[in-house]
Amino acid sequence: MTSATTSELVDRAVARGSAVPAFNVITLEHAEGAVLGLERSGTSGILQFSERALRYHGEPVEPILFASARLAAAAQVPVSLHLDHIEDLEFARRLIDDAQRLGVSSIMVDFSTADRDQNLARTRDAVELAHAAGLWVEAELGEIGGKNGAHAHGARTDPDDARDFSEQTGIDSLAVAIGSSHAMTSRDARLDLDLVGRLARAVAVPLVLHGSSGVPEHELVAAVSAGIRKVNVGTALNVAYTDAVRRVLEDRPALTDPREYLAEAREAVAATVAQFALAIRTAQAPKGAGE
Repeated sequence: MTSATTSELVDRAVARGSAVPAFNVITLEHAEGAVLGLERSGTSGILQFSERALRYHGEPVEPILFASARLAAAAQVPVSLHLDHIEDLEFARRLIDDAQRLGVSSIMVDFSTADRDQNLARTRDAVELAHAAGLWVEAELGEIGGKNGAHAHGARTDPDDARDFSEQTGIDSLAVAIGSSHAMTSRDARLDLDLVGRLARAVAVPLVLHGSSGVPEHELVAAVSAGIRKVNVGTALNVAYTDAVRRVLEDRPALTDPREYLAEAREAVAATVAQFALAIRTAQAPKGAGE
């Protein structure tokens, strides 16, 4: 299987009235587990790498991307690589310049901590650079909860603002605030599904749901039916990964071989990815929705 591009995967989801799942990678076990889970569920998907995750690896940042690109290329289902929440414009420039070599086909630039005019201007500049390099671009408007500061709990994206922002910046997709929050470890978020529908009608580009780890399965299905076309999952993978490591080390406190507990972590990620991917696959918009 040849690696897919994010644009191809999202375009297919739009055509079907469904959504493509995207999973955040920190370690190689995250990437391996995510690909295993996608293969088991027979679902195409996205491996994504935040600025924080890349900087965690230090310099150079490329090895985790190179390894993940090889995993994507060998996967039995279409898998793409995406850069997520890139907040530093100079870091974004560097990654965009090197994207083709790294196997990356898309980027999410996040200047939402700036005021609206700065967010718009910086996003527009990043879009111009990314499009010149052939990259699909996602941005954020509406201060999605869970990160404090600009990511305030309870914030919502206004449909008129979303339409204006997407048209002025030229982005290819928009992450919207509809009730989810980043870093949730319980699945009890309530989404504003009516707002999803109004956003889908107002905005010409696909909508992205961040903070999906905290959204119950039935709400995810409903959000896709209402117009969400990309679903981001991160914290749920970390919870499964860490719980597996903790369980092994509690059962075997003398264990020193990391392969023993990291294998369990990888399997826990795979199971979690398969669960989310299968749930998202069951969702499909009613004919004519969002048109």
